[in-house]
Amino acid sequence: MSVMVIIKRVFRMDQTEQLVPLLKELREKSSQQKGFISRTTYSKMSDPGELVVIAHWETADDWSRWMNSPEAKNLQWKIDSIIGEKTAFELYTATDY
Repeated sequence: MSVMVIIKRVFRMDQTEQLVPLLKELREKSSQQKGFISRTTYSKMSDPGELVVIAHWETADDWSRWMNSPEAKNLQWKIDSIIGEKTAFELYTATDY
């Protein structure tokens, strides 16, 4: 069953130069992984340093396999080191109610 992953990151605008290349690399590499369906990134209108990413994966296992890979862990560590806090991830599945 497909899952939706909501990812939230908050950063200062003076971190953009360091952060954007890593976010683009993470986006590119994740889109090549087994089970990846789609992703949309939103920037908060009143604070462009607050991002929400909505990603769709075929299964939670597909997403977990990618996020637990050394490549993803390394990129995520670099991102979190720049923003100074852990990125928040929430996993959702469709329901009938």
